[in-house]
Amino acid sequence: MSYFKNIFLLALLICCSGLMLHAQNLKPGFDAGEYLDLLQVSETTHKDSIMPGTIVGSKLKYELIYRSPEMGLKNRWEFWFREDGVGVISIRGTVQHASSWMENFYAAQIPATGNLQINDSTNFTYKLANDIKASVHVGWTLGLAHIAPDITNTIRNINKEKNTNEFIIMGHSQGGALAFLVTSYLHYLAASGGLPAGLYFKTYCSAAPKPGNMYYAYDFDFITRNGLAFTIVNTADWVPESPFTVQTISDFNSGNPFSDISSLLGSQKAGVRWYLKSMYHKMDRSTKKAQKRFDKYLGHKVYGQVKKVLPQFREPAYAYTTNYMRAGIPIVLQPDASYKSAFPDDPKKTFIHHLFKPYEMMIKKYYPELN
Repeated sequence: MSYFKNIFLLALLICCSGLMLHAQNLKPGFDAGEYLDLLQVSETTHKDSIMPGTIVGSKLKYELIYRSPEMGLKNRWEFWFREDGVGVISIRGTVQHASSWMENFYAAQIPATGNLQINDSTNFTYKLANDIKASVHVGWTLGLAHIAPDITNTIRNINKEKNTNEFIIMGHSQGGALAFLVTSYLHYLAASGGLPAGLYFKTYCSAAPKPGNMYYAYDFDFITRNGLAFTIVNTADWVPESPFTVQTISDFNSGNPFSDISSLLGSQKAGVRWYLKSMYHKMDRSTKKAQKRFDKYLGHKVYGQVKKVLPQFREPAYAYTTNYMRAGIPIVLQPDASYKSAFPDDPKKTFIHHLFKPYEMMIKKYYPELN
């Protein structure tokens, strides 16, 4: 009897040891050295030519295992394997091609749970938030639709072949916007049993624009709570301030006082009540008009151009919101005099503050332990 008891205890110990090893290499919280390494990986992902298979970071080596073909509107991603057993999903940002920019300008919003008819035989079903009020950028969701199946298949294969449970999701610029959506997609896919159990994800969204509305941002921050997702922003960089944002009354939670302006102003004198209601309706009408223009020009009009590249893609129904919000734990990089000397404002260089070097310079400055 004691023999079988000892065998049982040994098996239990082995099992528990495996659990303790899980997530030991990938820890929550912002790691400046890790981010600096990922910038180097991301910069390689942005280049068209295939680079050497290994990058030496600040502490660890990263080996390029897989580079996807270009998909959809010039989307591409890579899988890197870190020598400590962590997998890295590196998502490329915008490239100098009209269709890649079109993905950014296709900025109407669609519900964060739904489907996209990519072509006659491909319907991409997705869930990116629990809240039915959550919505996301349609262009980047279209990008997600093209790269997500390849990413999930790779994760399954790597998990099976290398027993890898820990993954970093990294993107810079448009790649950062996609990193938000990939994180949400993988979270809800795993929750539904569509991925192996016990996977652990950590996300760095570098120089990323805003991915969706306030309710999507709430959901993203909730599912990545406890230090599992970061948005790194150079405050001189205009890209994280985009897309354009309009907030209407319908973007507020129910129960807000603005939805019933008459009750809100009921105690005021008649003249004051008339004046305030008049001003309110003018402002309300102007935001609604702006919302309609967004759907017209950044939805229907851009869709016409997207359809020329993806002729079988069917136009989705747009959500009635353009209330874009940031998501993720902010890591703010504030330029100082030395930065402004190295990267002076120049109206002819609109992306001078958005490239990899400015971000690298400030990370090294504000995290001196890296030097």
